[in-house]
Amino acid sequence: AGEEEGLIGATLHAQNAVEDSLVIDAVFNHDIIGNSTGGNGIVDSRTVRVFSEDPMDSMSRQMARYIRRTAGPYVPGHVVKTVAREDRFGRGGDHTAFNRFGYTGVRFSEARENYAMQHTENDVIEGVDFEYLARNARVSGASVASLALAPPTPELNANWLQRGASGYDAAIRWRPSPGATAYRVVWREAWGPDWEHELYVDAAALEPDQGGRVGLTLPDMSIDGYIFGVAAVGPGGHESFVRPFVRPPRVVRPVPERGGN
Repeated sequence: AGEEEGLIGATLHAQNAVEDSLVIDAVFNHDIIGNSTGGNGIVDSRTVRVFSEDPMDSMSRQMARYIRRTAGPYVPGHVVKTVAREDRFGRGGDHTAFNRFGYTGVRFSEARENYAMQHTENDVIEGVDFEYLARNARVSGASVASLALAPPTPELNANWLQRGASGYDAAIRWRPSPGATAYRVVWREAWGPDWEHELYVDAAALEPDQGGRVGLTLPDMSIDGYIFGVAAVGPGGHESFVRPFVRPPRVVRPVPERGGN
């Protein structure tokens, strides 16, 4: 009931989830999702927007990439337009509270909004394009089902990406995911927004090291020039989210005050 007063309900829900130690793999927020005709008269019934929070390699951003990838084979012809913002400019949705409590989550919204129909008496059933709404629901449903059928996302940390014995290779290590039959190793130029290259590796071909990790080495690949990540693949071909190798933000320590003379 407090949604229009500052996302009070969503914030309480997310706070309770933290206090109860709930495991939430992903928050799919559908907000303003069923109208295909914008307030300027432009009609778009073949595109849905998916908003995800910064930074570029946040898990919410991986979720948005996952949704777009999964929609391709299951809802062909329907375009998932990923938007590198937490939400519309200056606005927020119910996923926002979960993001701020550390949960992975995105927002689905229609391609063309009609602001005159939002939060007013003009928001009526006649404004819904049900065929468009159904396609948007299929995009989300395909992603939810695929994620539920997939193995857990691999565990790794930034220190497990090394330069290899030569000093000029990319030595990649991660923890095995229960139920994974393969892994998809991905990489892209360090300035790029989307994964550009991938390599599938049979899980049975990977020997754990003394620390129980598995991995591979990509020769002549500079870890300075690329972003790397790993997804787990199950026996049915369903994939987890990609887990990227990223360093946590640097902690800025306060500068001590200088003593006076």
